[in-house]
Amino acid sequence: MPLALFDLDNTLLAGDSDHAWGTYLCERGLVDAENYRARNDAFYQDYLAGTLDVQAYQDFCQELLGRSELAQLQAWHAEFMRDYVEPMVLAKGEALVREHHRAGDQVVIITATNRFITAPIAARLGVDILLATECEMIDGRYTGRTTDIPCFQEGKVRRLQRWLAETGHSLEGSYFYSDSRNDLPLLEQVSHPVAVDPDPTLRQIAEQRGWKVISLR
Repeated sequence: MPLALFDLDNTLLAGDSDHAWGTYLCERGLVDAENYRARNDAFYQDYLAGTLDVQAYQDFCQELLGRSELAQLQAWHAEFMRDYVEPMVLAKGEALVREHHRAGDQVVIITATNRFITAPIAARLGVDILLATECEMIDGRYTGRTTDIPCFQEGKVRRLQRWLAETGHSLEGSYFYSDSRNDLPLLEQVSHPVAVDPDPTLRQIAEQRGWKVISLR
């Protein structure tokens, strides 16, 4: 069963769900909008540049999870899904996921964005297996801290390798779809790397190496 691995943000979505969650919090008045927006935007620019301190970013964005009740977080997320995520869902991305399902491939979303944000999105896209940056929970409540290896850059490779060992899958015949230079470590591991609406750095590398380049927009 070949693997079809998908990045999420700016690949299956026409935008970044992690950054959009910060925008949602600011626009709903759930955080100090001026300060939060400035830090959220700065982290996003670091991400685009390939220089993100992923632990510092997770400490920033998971802090709210640690001081909020789970029921409240779920209510906010439902509103976020409706108003922010749904408009970003790409029909061509959904079609590509369905195509791999029909082919009998094992579809996996692998994303740096944390599981709180992405689990409902993966379910919305019909994908059962999600590898994401993890949020620590104790006694049914988020602590505001990460746990496990952040699923970012080389961390994606490490998390996937562990999952392969646990499940018996392999990368033989595998696909990985991504837009980002940050995913080069994993793109270099698969049989069929595919650059999706790639950033300038990834586009240049994909063209140099003869990787497939597509648009889902």
